[in-house]
Amino acid sequence: METILEAKGISKFFHIPEEIQVLDNVSFSMNKGEFVSIMGKSGCGKSTLLYILSTMDTDYKGDLFIDQQLITGQNPNQLATIRNRKIGFVFQFHYLLPEFSVLENVMLPAKKLGLKSNQEIESDAMDKLKLLGISDQALKLSYRISGGQKQRVSIARALINNPSIIMGDEPTGNLDSKNSDIVFDIFKDLTSKDNLSLLIVTHDHDFAKRTDRIIEMGDGRIIK
Repeated sequence: METILEAKGISKFFHIPEEIQVLDNVSFSMNKGEFVSIMGKSGCGKSTLLYILSTMDTDYKGDLFIDQQLITGQNPNQLATIRNRKIGFVFQFHYLLPEFSVLENVMLPAKKLGLKSNQEIESDAMDKLKLLGISDQALKLSYRISGGQKQRVSIARALINNPSIIMGDEPTGNLDSKNSDIVFDIFKDLTSKDNLSLLIVTHDHDFAKRTDRIIEMGDGRIIK
């Protein structure tokens, strides 16, 4: 199996107001096409770990590899390029720009990456919206669609640059059970049909137990 993500001995300290260790020698890897969830009580370090794995937090000890490339120690511009190309994000709050249409929101990361023409990006964005069953909402302003639809738009946006891995921080946290199931089924399809890798932090046991593997954290360590 091809390794898509590997963390080796990741440790993290907060220094203010006093020094506290929030991650303690965390090591694990995941394979291409694997759907992994991270669980643990509030304050156990799971969201902190996700921000390190997503390259947004660089103040840590240890080594991080994405697509077998060492990410640790790269400069901010290199990290921004890796983030845009390799990683898609889905958060608990969708962070759509309300003054933009659904289609424009999905196009934004590809415009930022700048590898394709506007026409190509628009075509790709429509394809992602079709994949998620919401292409009929493309021209609506994003604030005018439902919560469940907004989260699907945020998934489409995460997919626009065809990343190696999707990372999610409580992506179903604000959804009712019906929409949570829809989002889970979308994620499952992405792994089984497109061989995409997913790493999802969640408190939802029903969600987690249907993923391929659960990483359980406690007090800054992997305990199971």
